[in-house]
Amino acid sequence: MKLFLLMFGLLCGGLCSADVAALQKLGAKVTEAGGVVTQVQVKCDAFTADDFRTLGSFATIKNLSISGKTITDETMALLTGLKSLEMLSTDGIQLTDAGYKHFAAFQNLKSLAFFHPAFRSKDFTGSGLAELKALPKLERLTFAGSTAGDVAMEAIGQLSQIKEFRTWHTAQTQTGNAALLKLTNLTALRLGQRLPEWGKDTPVSFDESTMEVVGKLKTLESLELTEARLSAKIIPQLKGLPKLKRLKLETVDISEADVDAVKAALPECKVEWKEMSAEEKEALLVKKLRL
Repeated sequence: MKLFLLMFGLLCGGLCSADVAALQKLGAKVTEAGGVVTQVQVKCDAFTADDFRTLGSFATIKNLSISGKTITDETMALLTGLKSLEMLSTDGIQLTDAGYKHFAAFQNLKSLAFFHPAFRSKDFTGSGLAELKALPKLERLTFAGSTAGDVAMEAIGQLSQIKEFRTWHTAQTQTGNAALLKLTNLTALRLGQRLPEWGKDTPVSFDESTMEVVGKLKTLESLELTEARLSAKIIPQLKGLPKLKRLKLETVDISEADVDAVKAALPECKVEWKEMSAEEKEALLVKKLRL
């Protein structure tokens, strides 16, 4: 019996090694623990359907980072065997709204990030993000670099289970920010600026007036505000956040005197800020973001 178990273990080990080699041949960076694959990072630009099937066969993967325009509704369906997934980061995926139904397969998912999803595609409005309601363990969501706007924010507002949300460089307007009020369990928020459409008058998605919404998120413990022009006028809204312990002002045009005023008004909150140079303000806030 012992000899049988030994031979069985050696055989399985050989097969697992061969499988890992096949995954590495696809260009994947693989991490193993306890003899099984637990983490994979791979660019899928040249993936075939069979390659997606190979990746999807590794049911032990807990942390997956994938990118590429070959990730579509059809190929995403080939990854639904990844039942152990806890963290998933994507870049440049081309799912339509209908394709987001496939995420229901990842019931253990805790952290999910979308960077540049279906950029400029008319088949993705963001409404499909509401499908993520089916993920009871989902706590962290990033939605960045998207031409989807308020429809996406409305869908995200339905994900009451999430505790951390990060968004920037999308097409949302100030109206879309109201959806944040539905996230009643939110403890951490990173809020950044939209990208303007050149040649058009694109309204900002974040300025001092947005703080009227932010100030009502009473569960917030951490707040990151990026790519905006702010002043001490935001102090009343910040003081309305009873649990706030950390405030980060990143690439924000605000005077040192106003930052000092914020710090004085929030003695129990750690305030992080680095002054922008005149060149940085011109390049980022004026030329890129047209603020």
